[in-house]
Amino acid sequence: MAQTVTPELPLIMVAPNGGRRTKADHPALPVTVGETVAAAKACHAAGAGALHAHVRDQAGQHILDAGLYRDLLSQMDAEVPQMLVQITTEAVGRYSPSEQRALVRDVRPKAVSVAVREMIPDVSEIEEASAFYAWAQEQGIAVQHILYAPEDVRRFHDLNHAGVIPGKAPQLLFVLGRYAEGQQSAPADLDPFLEAMERGRGSTRPDWAVCAFGKRETDCLAYAVACGGKVRIGFENGLWNRDGALARDNADRVRDLRSALSGTLG
Repeated sequence: MAQTVTPELPLIMVAPNGGRRTKADHPALPVTVGETVAAAKACHAAGAGALHAHVRDQAGQHILDAGLYRDLLSQMDAEVPQMLVQITTEAVGRYSPSEQRALVRDVRPKAVSVAVREMIPDVSEIEEASAFYAWAQEQGIAVQHILYAPEDVRRFHDLNHAGVIPGKAPQLLFVLGRYAEGQQSAPADLDPFLEAMERGRGSTRPDWAVCAFGKRETDCLAYAVACGGKVRIGFENGLWNRDGALARDNADRVRDLRSALSGTLG
């Protein structure tokens, strides 16, 4: 049997909507599948290589819906086939670990983001989570593990070394900040994550990325790239360009980042 190849994540991923913001936050925030595909297409033209995708129900609320995700994946394959699509299992306080796992098994995407603290909130979920992660690895699904704090990084390494989460080159996303009024992340917020990663990684070689909340999103992501990481940008986390001005749309955020990285990218 031929070995299934897990896709590698590109340098820049766009997260155009997330699960909480609405058009009241920004009129260009995509809500429908069609709007999300259009935003992804514009962001790909601006320099993003992947889409971090949330879908919404008819009321505009975050939902883990296999049918909507399959529709999104089909439209993306038709409109932007070069762009990797990463779905999310984000719980937003509504979905259990079993519901998150069921979504991924039903959709079978090329890539998915999974928050470790949501998938394994306690020891009772370890057996089912271990089986899920092993299945995803067999399927060649790129699982990016969302880590919200340095202690999440340490716990991830413990689970990885114990074999609960398999892989010698795990994909990680460090989240700088929170969904909170006035949240402003800073580049130095990344340093404790990197220290925790280096202390615990052992023989693993993590493929790590960063997202950041607030008006210094671009600065945080530029710092992450300078440190050897990848990045996720977009209206899920920040609405502002580096100069403090409100971005026109998600593609504007990608262009702002690429401008900040122009010396790095060459």
